[in-house]
Parts: sequence; structure tokens; C-alpha cells
Amino acid sequence: MLERYTGPETSDFSTVSSSSAFQPLNSEVPNLGTSPDAIWLRLPVKNNTKQDLDLLLEIAYPLLDEIELYSPNENGTYQSIRLGEHQNFSLRKYKVPNYLFDIHLHCQSEKVFFLRIKSVEQIILPIYLSSERKFMAQMNNDSLLSGIYIGIVFIMAIYNLFLFFSVRDKGYLYYVLYVVCAGITQMGIKGYSFQYLWPNWPYFATKGPIIFGCLSGLSALLFAGSFLQLEKNAPRSKRIITIFIVLFAVGTILALINLTQLAFFVMQVTTGIGSLFVLYLSYRIMISGYSPAKYFVYGWTVLLLGSVVFLLKDYGILDYNNFTSNSVQIASVIEMALLSFGLAYSINILKQEKDESQKRELAISLENQQLIREQNTVLEQKVDERTHELKESNASLQTTLAHLKEAQSQLVEAEKMASLGQLTAGVAHEINNPINFVTSNVAPLKRDIKMIWETLDEVERVAFNTDLSDSEKQLQIKKFKDDLDIGYLKTEVDYLLKGMDEGAHRTAEIVKSLRIFSRIDEDTLKFADINEGLTSTMIILNSLINNSIEVEKNLGNLPRIECHAGKLNQVFLNIITNAVYAIDKKFGGNSGGKLHIETGLTADQSAIYVKIADNGIGIPESIRDRIFEPFFTTKDVGEGTGLGMSIAYNTIAKHHGKIIVESEVGEGTAFTLHIPIQQTN
Repeated sequence: MLERYTGPETSDFSTVSSSSAFQPLNSEVPNLGTSPDAIWLRLPVKNNTKQDLDLLLEIAYPLLDEIELYSPNENGTYQSIRLGEHQNFSLRKYKVPNYLFDIHLHCQSEKVFFLRIKSVEQIILPIYLSSERKFMAQMNNDSLLSGIYIGIVFIMAIYNLFLFFSVRDKGYLYYVLYVVCAGITQMGIKGYSFQYLWPNWPYFATKGPIIFGCLSGLSALLFAGSFLQLEKNAPRSKRIITIFIVLFAVGTILALINLTQLAFFVMQVTTGIGSLFVLYLSYRIMISGYSPAKYFVYGWTVLLLGSVVFLLKDYGILDYNNFTSNSVQIASVIEMALLSFGLAYSINILKQEKDESQKRELAISLENQQLIREQNTVLEQKVDERTHELKESNASLQTTLAHLKEAQSQLVEAEKMASLGQLTAGVAHEINNPINFVTSNVAPLKRDIKMIWETLDEVERVAFNTDLSDSEKQLQIKKFKDDLDIGYLKTEVDYLLKGMDEGAHRTAEIVKSLRIFSRIDEDTLKFADINEGLTSTMIILNSLINNSIEVEKNLGNLPRIECHAGKLNQVFLNIITNAVYAIDKKFGGNSGGKLHIETGLTADQSAIYVKIADNGIGIPESIRDRIFEPFFTTKDVGEGTGLGMSIAYNTIAKHHGKIIVESEVGEGTAFTLHIPIQQTN
């Protein structure tokens, strides 16, 4: 039974150890609140067995600043062992986040231990006595859960960071900052930040969870302001949001100037009130008709419920177990996923608005073209008798043409946004498959690992049973292994781990391809690998090229060429997309479609060529000379704008290259691009 010292707070060990002012703590996991002074505890431990025991005393709460164990010697004196975040992590005997002490008990003996604990955060004491084997099993399980959480946070942050570089929406940047800070905060609560991020910086170990907790709240508020569009949907709330941001900044400053306990209080109060206020705002904006807000409401509600479960566990209302101790991490993962879905949903809404704007601009352009033709006809008929009116009409015509050029420029940008939407959808589809494969393997892997631990426990139980002979022990162990089918269990674990490794490798490959494709080099010529750009484009278009299309690549050994690599990747994207469209038109999604991509050096070695050929429907000769005209397209309404090939032609022309088109109706089309290795002024 754990007992708390209730005497004078400034007492030393000699006073405490001889004092009778100890009161029993009836809670299984005591919550002692916060205290500026050290707290003394007494822990009597009795060994009723007939053998000596070597145990581990574990205090499973890494946020304690100082913890000192006073252990009795054989002669009745006490020796102390001091651990905590005040010393380098490398000085610990056991390299784990929780605090561990070696306990040795003789058979049929009892020892009384004393604990001195001090911390600026809330003091919670889940205390366990166990063997080293049992502790390592539990520690491995906790590390697995935390590793999965950290992996999910890392993937969500990287994925949305690349989306930010693609769409340039600051909401994605705020989301990434929030995910990273929230992830580090949760790592700090579990003790992994001190272990892996700053093990030799004890000063920051006690302040890291508070600082990153404040930064997490601050970035969450910035993200909420951007995602919920508060300037438009709730402009008066901006002042209150600013107050919360200032309070989080104050909490960070207080932690840095060693007012840690006050900083912890400011962080807790601001987080609680701010979370409820943001939830209220998001709900009000949702019912007002802004549909993306529902993702924020659902995600924030889940996070608050997880936090409530965590707090109820801290105050002893709920039991301390794996679910309650990890409830915030579980809720955080669900919330991050919902907010990511909400960002994608808002981007889709923006895309729809841009599509509608594009249609309106196109209609205006067509009306202006019709007006020009009518004006030219009238001017030609009356040129001799109305010269003065002709000059006025010419001035009006120049103004109209300027408007047309502006509209065309806007449509070109709209085409880029349409390609960006296609790119985002393709990458989201491609990256979702390996992520789903990884997450689907987690549950059976946890089940198999649990069975392995059960096997180890059973083997240990039989091995230490002195009532059984060796042959009986072997027989019982063999029977238990046969019942569990250990051979199949090993095969299944290897299969699950291999699947998770392949999923992670595939995700990394997709992210690398996205980075290569979305280079920001629009205004600067740089030397780039064309084969690399083609490969990244094909990976991004993998969701568009289904299994019915056979892709043949013959990439030659090319030198790096001087170019705008990002713009050339856009050209490859447009031509390959048209090739897939032509194949689908011919084969209707059935097998038989072929796509051939080839690169090499031209005969004079001064340029490289890229050949993209398909066996689709082909291009009729009557329209072959018009395929590079702006707004000309053979696709149905809604399937294309007619700007893709025009952009491709202008891009190759700016590189002083050329495009050769070969096509036969019913047989297919081949586009061959010639691009100089080095650009001339």
C-alpha cells in the first residue's frame, strides 16, 4: 500500500523516514495534483515467496522532473538513487522513457522504500513491480503503439507539405505545423522526445512538452482561421482568436524564462477554453451552410472526447489502462485524418468554382469572337463610305482583343489548375493504397504479437514449475506451441511485416516522384534529367493508366539538359493524358491498349528526343494542323479545354525545340519532341 507523507513540506529524509505522518493512498493510480514542493511517499514491499527476487520498480509517468528512491541497505541505512529530467538521458541505467529502479528482496522478507518526487506538471503515479521480462514485453507493446502514431503523424505531415508546395494554400502549411507540433507534444508526454530529440539537454526536457503544447495550440488556431475562413464566415471572432494566440505565446515565453509551473497552467487553461470556443465557432459556421466545417466539427469533437477520457483517467474516474493512457493519441490520429479530408474537400470546392469561372470566361470569349466577325463584315461593306466610323470601330476592336488576351491568359492558368487538380487526385489515390495496406496489417500484427507474448508467458510458467519433470515440461510446451500453430504464426508475421515494408517503400517512391514532378523552376534554366521527369510523371499518372494499358519504356542514356524541368513535366503530362484518352476511346477500358515511351539523342548529338506513341484512335488529317490551336479540342464538353496542347507547343518553342506529329486514323499517334541539350540566348 502506497502512503503519502503529510508532515512539514520542507522535511529532510531523516525526519520523513522516522515520521508517523503517513496517510495511505487508496487509488490504484494516485493523482497528487501539482505542488511547488517535493512530495514524499512510503512504499513497503514484502516477499512472501521462498526465493530471492530481483524486480524492477517502474514509475510509468515520464513527465516527472525529479524522482529519488531511498532503498534500505543490509545494515539498516538507506542509499538513494536519483532520476529525472534534470539529468542527461544517457546517464540512466535503463534507456527507456519511464523511471526504473532495481529492487532486490530476500525470501520471506520485507523492505520499506521511500520516494521523493517533484514536478511542475501534474503528478500522477502509476507504479508497478515486475520482472525484467514482463517489463520488456509491456515496453515493446507501448513502443509499437507510439511508433505507429509517430509514423502516421510523419506521413500526414510530409504528404500535406507536398500538397502545400503544389497548391500554395497556406491552410496546408498551418495544418503541417499543427500536426508536427501535436506529434512532438504527444511524444513528450510519452517521454520519447527527451529520449530521442534532446537527450543531452535536460533544461529543455522539462519545458519541451509545455512549449510544443503552446505551439500546437497556436498553429491549430491559425489553421482554424484559414480552414474555416473566419474573415468571411465569422469576422468578429478574429479578435478572440488573437487573444488565445497571444496567451499561447505568453505560455511559451514563461516556460523559456523558467516560470514553468505558471506556463503549464496558462497552457492548460488556454487550451481548454480555446478548444471549446473553436468547436463552437466551427459548429456555427457549419450550420450556416459552409460544408467543409463539418470535418472540423467532427475532428475537434473526437479530439476533445479523447482529451476528456485522458483527464478522467488522470483524476481516477476511469481506470488507467492502454486505452485511457493512449486516448489522446488515438483521437489525435482520427482528428488529423478528418482535417486532412476536410482540406481535400475544400480544394475540390475551389476547383468546382474555378471550373464554373472557366466556363463563363469561355462563353464570353466566344461571344467576343462572334462580335469581332460581325464587326469585320460590317466594316468591309462600308469601308469606302464610313472611314471615320471604321477608325472608331478599330479602337473598339483593339480594346476587345486586349480583353480576349486577358481572358486567354486566365484560361491558361485555369488549365494549369485543372492539371493540378488531376495531379492531386492521382497522388491522393496512389498514396492511399499503400497507406491502407500498412494500416490494415497493424491489427493482425498486434494479434500475432500478443500470441507470441502469451507463448513466452506459458513457457516461463512451465519452466519455473518445480512440480514438473523436464519431459513433462517439454510435453506441455510442445502441446501449447502446437495449439497456437507457431510455424504458421511466424509465417504470417513475416508476411505482414513484408507487406508493411512494401507499403512504406511504395509511399516513399510516390512522394519522391511528386517532389521531382513539382519542381519550382519556372523562371530559371537548370540542368535536369529528362528520364527522371518522365518516370515521375508516369508514377503520378499511375491511377489514370489502368491495368488494361500496356506501357513500354525504352529510356536511353541521356545527358542532363538545360531546361525548365517543371514546365517540361507539364508537357509530358498533357501528351500522355491525351494518349490514354485516345486508347480508352478505342478500347473502351478493355485490354489491347499500348503506350510506348522512348528517349535518346538525335543524330547530330546536339539535342535529345522524347517519343510518346499510342495505338489509340489516331488524329484525322483534316484536323492535324489545328491540334496546337488554343481552344481547339475533339473531346466532349467538360472533358477538356483545348489549351493543353497549345501550352505544350509554346513550352517546346520557348526551349528552341520542335514537336513532330505522326498519326494514322485507327492505328494510333506518335509525338516526338526535340529539345536542345543547351539553350542559346
